Amino acid sequence: MRQISTQAIVDAVKDASIQANFELGEDVVQALRGSLEYEESQVGKEIIEKLLENARIARDERIPICQDTGLAVLFVELGQDVSLKGGGLHQALEEGVRQGYKEGFLRNSVCHPFTRKNTGDNTPIIVHLDLVSGDSLKIWVVPKGGGSENMSRLFMLSPSAGWGGVKDKVVQTVVEAGPNPCPPTIVGVGIGGNFEQSALLAKKSLLRPLGSPNPDSELGEMERELLEEITRTGIGPQGLGGRVTSLAVHILMMHCHIASLPLAVNIQCHASRHVEIVL
Repeated sequence: MRQISTQAIVDAVKDASIQANFELGEDVVQALRGSLEYEESQVGKEIIEKLLENARIARDERIPICQDTGLAVLFVELGQDVSLKGGGLHQALEEGVRQGYKEGFLRNSVCHPFTRKNTGDNTPIIVHLDLVSGDSLKIWVVPKGGGSENMSRLFMLSPSAGWGGVKDKVVQTVVEAGPNPCPPTIVGVGIGGNFEQSALLAKKSLLRPLGSPNPDSELGEMERELLEEITRTGIGPQGLGGRVTSLAVHILMMHCHIASLPLAVNIQCHASRHVEIVL
């Protein structure tokens, strides 16, 4: 049994919360640079260049990529041979976020649903925990902004809708979102499971680095087909027209009940913030 100090978790999550908001991932940077080669709109090219410049300034000057520094979402894989020393896991994760947002001077965006009173420290956080084999602890810190999250959708389709129905709903979601999620976006798609699992699949699909192939070749072909359809919408960077509406489509899928076909579409803005920690 391997022991991991909860203080180490606090420190790692604190640093990751700051890093995620200051440093756009290299996979996203490379995807934006690559998109300049096939964006035909001059305005679209200029927007992408500005996004890259914005990312450079944020990294060099240690300031947020975007003023919306997000609701903290953490995906956690806890090895079954790990023993935590010094406190509880959730408390350590939350304290790490709390300290990171304070030390990084990041905007606190968490409030009561009705009174809208801000909690003042960007907590509570959202944690998705999986117990896995092994003796390591892996954490993905994924701050999610409100603009792209608000454009996400969940559908409980009839099984007869099939792949054609799924494709229509994904493209419809992107079209209805228009410029609101600050395209170019990354589109996470969750198919199957049930009501809540499809949404989790869609969000979890966004953890896969941009440019990496889907390990399931069938899903990889579906991703390419969807991206082509989204490109044809002509929404373009920041919704001002062009080819680069989305940088990628990522799909996760699982089996579902015979009476249902759940579908979730989780849209991520160009500021796809994610940092992976392994302890």
